[in-house]
Amino acid sequence: MRVQSLTLVAASAALLAPTTFPGASPQPRPGPQIQLRSGPQPQADPVRAGRSGHRIGPVPRSRPGPVPPTRTGPGSEAGARGEDSGREGPVRAEDLLDKVRDCDPVSNGRYRTDAGAPADIPVCGTEDAVYWKADLDVDCDGRPGDLCNSSTDPYFTPATAYAQSDGRPLDAESLPYVVVPQPSDIWDHREHDVQGGSVAAVVHGDRVRYAVVGDIGPRDLIGEASYAAAQSLGIPADPHGGGAASGVTYIVFKDSEVEPIEDKDAAEETGERLAREFAGD
Repeated sequence: MRVQSLTLVAASAALLAPTTFPGASPQPRPGPQIQLRSGPQPQADPVRAGRSGHRIGPVPRSRPGPVPPTRTGPGSEAGARGEDSGREGPVRAEDLLDKVRDCDPVSNGRYRTDAGAPADIPVCGTEDAVYWKADLDVDCDGRPGDLCNSSTDPYFTPATAYAQSDGRPLDAESLPYVVVPQPSDIWDHREHDVQGGSVAAVVHGDRVRYAVVGDIGPRDLIGEASYAAAQSLGIPADPHGGGAASGVTYIVFKDSEVEPIEDKDAAEETGERLAREFAGD
């Protein structure tokens, strides 16, 4: 369980060359939080115990008009037709992990997994994806249910940064989603073609599961996913004491998006296709 803290810290200066996991922890330096967008800002949710810092509220949609049911980056037409999908069996965890064995950092510093822990987690990148290796803390925020509510999680908040197609918060109990840190001088996911609904492959042990980017967390911490994501990976999903202390790899595919964000079948199909392309590079 992470310890609550009101101190927000940024991570170290930019890494100069590719490295391997884990690297030495540079000293953190203070830095200002940047605003997510111009105009009215979403209200910050209360400080989360164990997730140091403020969690931001719903992010307004920036793209007007209708969107096709599933939109991804290059090759999306083939993905919509189902080509090259499922023909060779599921992508193996070992094949994905082999592609992210080393790290070419894209973050300007490093993240903590827990409040008070060393800042030693870089966000790494390739032409097609960004990735990090961290723990998994259970995010139960969103639409209240039997498993995720203020009784099961004392720091529960009924909101997520991104909403589903009917305007309601996401359902952490049923939708596998991952959390990205709030944009800051450490790293800004938007500059790497990552947004709400971007597709992620999450690897733990020999399991590969697919999720969407569904929430935004504190600016200095990384390693968080929804109740449903944890459960699908075989990780204890109790928001009060579950999660995994280490050994979870998050791979988010650039310029990918599932629309509507709550379409789990589309996330699975698109994720499998993009993971196969990524592993086969």
